Amino acid sequence: MPAVRIERHGAIAEVVLTRPEKHNAVGSDTLAELISAGRVLRGDRDLRVVILRAEGPSFCSGLDIPGFMKRPASMVSNFLRPFWRNTNNFQEVAWVWRRLPVPVIAVLHGRCYGAGLQIALAADFRLATPDCELSVMEAKWGLVPDMSGTVTLRELLPLDVAKKLAMTAELFSAEQGRALGLVTETHADPLAAARTLAGQLIARSPDSVASTKLLFQRAWPASVARAFCLERWYQLRLLLGRNQKLSIKAVQTKSPVTFLPRRVQR
Repeated sequence: MPAVRIERHGAIAEVVLTRPEKHNAVGSDTLAELISAGRVLRGDRDLRVVILRAEGPSFCSGLDIPGFMKRPASMVSNFLRPFWRNTNNFQEVAWVWRRLPVPVIAVLHGRCYGAGLQIALAADFRLATPDCELSVMEAKWGLVPDMSGTVTLRELLPLDVAKKLAMTAELFSAEQGRALGLVTETHADPLAAARTLAGQLIARSPDSVASTKLLFQRAWPASVARAFCLERWYQLRLLLGRNQKLSIKAVQTKSPVTFLPRRVQR
């Protein structure tokens, strides 16, 4: 049985974790299949939004530590970094969603621990049930967050708060996570809310949405001069594109338009 499934609904792709009996704990198969899904979707210029969700009682209960301990060679091979990437597979399973030039919405419920939380943090938005339970859980296993969490946590939390969560592995609800800034919104039905948000996003120019994601990711940690340079660069590319003209047409005619496939990749 595959650990990951891709469902396509027009311009929206739903990437579904399918190990409900394991609370979608991340094993070597899940690593490979999530990374592969991200790569496949990255090259699709008709793609507009990705929803990352899970079947069963939990989004993801973390790394399948017992499974990896039975296969130590797999742990080692996934820990090594390929020369063509700046991530190993444990990091890439989260970071691959940052590489996508389209918005990624993570839908959280049940447990969202360790690896699951770091995957969710690499999404652009996190919508959760109010009682979803989260944890930066690596300290429980005597480890540190090493699946891109050192980057995504610093974007969202003060340093002292991030240290406390990572050092204690404490459990906290999605409502608490929202107060901290780790969860975007809480909903009784976060999947329905994610699909509504996806509909709002695909109503806009795919090049504008993609450029906003890429611009903010690159400009947020940059110097003022670099941020201004990036603003000019992305804006110029949009002004020279046909989808921006279609956006103007939509405003002028007060009617929806059919946008052309996304040109922006990076």
